[in-house]
Parts: sequence; structure tokens; C-alpha cells
Amino acid sequence: MKAYLSVFALSAILIASIGMTPAFGQSSLVVTTDKASYSEGDTVEITGEVAQLLGGYALSVRVVAPNGNIVSIEQLTVGTDKKFSVSVTAGGPLWKSEGTYTVLVQYGDNKNNSGTTSFEFGGSTVTPPTEVEKSMVTDTTVSVSGSSDLIGYTITGGKLLGIVTDFDANSLIISIDATDDGSLTLTIPRSVLDATINGEDDDFFVLIDGEEVDFDETTTSTDRILTIAFPAGAEEIEIIGTFVIPEFGTIAAMILAVAIISIIAISAKSKLSIIPRY
Repeated sequence: MKAYLSVFALSAILIASIGMTPAFGQSSLVVTTDKASYSEGDTVEITGEVAQLLGGYALSVRVVAPNGNIVSIEQLTVGTDKKFSVSVTAGGPLWKSEGTYTVLVQYGDNKNNSGTTSFEFGGSTVTPPTEVEKSMVTDTTVSVSGSSDLIGYTITGGKLLGIVTDFDANSLIISIDATDDGSLTLTIPRSVLDATINGEDDDFFVLIDGEEVDFDETTTSTDRILTIAFPAGAEEIEIIGTFVIPEFGTIAAMILAVAIISIIAISAKSKLSIIPRY
């Protein structure tokens, strides 16, 4: 009788332990926003924590509008404390829809290393930049504000209208007039836009009218060359990296450096002191 009771007890323990086994299929990543709803121009603070660090992997944060379009993509490096945070400004041409926006976070290749949260947004009234604000376009190159380096391009099935820089999103926004299915090949200097993690090349995110698409890429030491296929009727291509030309450009920095050196040289020659003597 005792033997039967022992077997019964052991079986009960095994069943209980199976029921208590951690659900490895569940998400191991937590993500939250600082508020439940936002208005145009507000800052959305996204924070979270991963279960374990994954060497060599970046963490991606995507904000998706109610219509399914991706309105923001960020690539982050998780801190040694396993926590991450990023700020996103609510509003812009892609944030037109009113309703529930979803935050999707992915860490590494395992789909279980992901998490979601959501917030409410009242919609945006911001319109796309006008032709006056866009860059100068020739048959083979396009200029970008803040840089003397030109982006080379070829396009089929449409016309490239201009490129503007989104400094907050580290991205280039390309306006096109797609009269047919076609493709756009861009030779982007690394000084203009790049994507790196820990000093190594990382992937760009490419959106066509807010939807993420695949693309082909080749790289050199100085350029990132992207070929992007687009459908007829497409209007906007956004390329998101980790670095975009700063608003305070290289030329301005050189001018400032020359000015400082000149002041020092003149002061030394004329025996003037920049610091007043008492």
C-alpha cells in the first residue's frame, strides 16, 4: 500500500512540476511607455529591460500606426544593466492616423526576445516638406543640406524629386514620383548617412510610404550603395541609420577652428591677452 502511495505522490509531484515549468515560449523582454496617450509634438519615452544580454546584437524599436505603417524605427545598444530607453517625437507626415499606436521591440534573432506595448495618439497635421525645402537634383546626383558630399543615384520607373534630412530619426527622406514599378539605386557617402553598431556595419531600415521593405546593398570604405525596388504610385522612401550629417556641418567646424587659430596667432603677435589682467 505504501508503495502505491509513493508512486501516487511521485506522479503528483511530476505533474505539478510540469505545470510549474517556465514558459520559455513567452516573451523575455519588457517594454513600456511613460504615458498612455500623447498629443502632437509630445515626446514618447520608451523604456524596457531584457532578460539577458546578447553580444553582437542591436535592439530595434518600431512604432506602428493604426493603419499598419511604420512611423519610427530606432536601433539601440542595450546597457550592461540590461535596460534600454529611447525618446520618439509624436508627430510628422507619417503620424496622420488617429488611434492606437503599437511599439514593437525585437532583440536578436529569436522571436521570443521581443515585446510590445501601445499608446493612443490624436493624429498629426504636419505636411511633407515643400519643393523649396528639398535639395538640388541633377540627372545623376542630389545634394543634402549640411553636406558638400553629393549622393549619386539612378532611377527607373519614376523621378527623384528631392531629399531632406531628419536629424531626430537619423534618416534621409526621399521624395519620388513613381509612374510605374521601378527601382532606385543610391550611392550614399558614409559622411552623409551610415549605420554602425560597435564600429561594425549594421543594416539600414528602409520604408516606402511607411512600410518596411527589403533592399540590396553593397558597401565600400566610403559609401553605402542601396538598390530599392518600389511600386507604381510610391511617394516617399525613408532610409534610417544610426548616423546622419550633423546640423553643424564639417565646413562650419573648419571655419570655427580657423577663426580660433587666427585669434590666438594675432593675440600672440600683438602681445594682447585674451584674459584681462588686473
